[in-house]
Amino acid sequence: MAKLGKRSKAAQAVFGGATNVSLEDALDLIKKGATAKFDETVEIAMNLGVDPRYADQMVRGVVQLPNGTGKTVRVAVFARGAKADEAKAAGADIVGAEDLMEIVMSGKIEFDRCIATPDLMPLVGRLGKVLGPRNLMPNPKVGTVTMDVKAAVDAAKGGEVQFKVEKAGVVHAGVGKVSFDTEKLAQNVRAFVDAVTRARPSGAKGAYLKKISLSSTMGPGVSVELSSAAAK
Repeated sequence: MAKLGKRSKAAQAVFGGATNVSLEDALDLIKKGATAKFDETVEIAMNLGVDPRYADQMVRGVVQLPNGTGKTVRVAVFARGAKADEAKAAGADIVGAEDLMEIVMSGKIEFDRCIATPDLMPLVGRLGKVLGPRNLMPNPKVGTVTMDVKAAVDAAKGGEVQFKVEKAGVVHAGVGKVSFDTEKLAQNVRAFVDAVTRARPSGAKGAYLKKISLSSTMGPGVSVELSSAAAK
């Protein structure tokens, strides 16, 4: 058995085997156990009763966290002309068309969100094998294929979080920083859980929300009592 490091031992001492606790209690434990020298992210993992291999059980969506993520989001926009100017004015970090495509194809992906105007999707579509695995492919369902690039950039910079279920039926996301107070983190978590709940696909049968766990970037996870994470 691998030996536990000092940080892991300290975190386990704080958690004390806690499991299936209320949302606020879980957040308090995570904040106390976060001892890294940087502002750790509070991460959520939701186990869902779906099999994403089937199209009618895919879970995907977007949510605007009420208190933001605490993270600086770098945004790339595929646009030309006036829409490119609009994107730059809105604060996009990288804006372009063929030139941006070449940058992405070279493997230099220095952005966290990718937005495109509809007319450039044939161009962006050629980058599917690069952007797809990184969950960066623009998609109209989550508002990243749009002519309103200003609103899309503002949303990305202002705390919007995209989510997509993984093969094992798990949705992961960052919902704030440990430096946030517990109330603000709880509001973010509940907004995220509500969005995933509302995104329940037609093919989901039986229990949809199976488990919710929270952790900090470097800390262990703690399971949250499901009803306490529901929107109020």
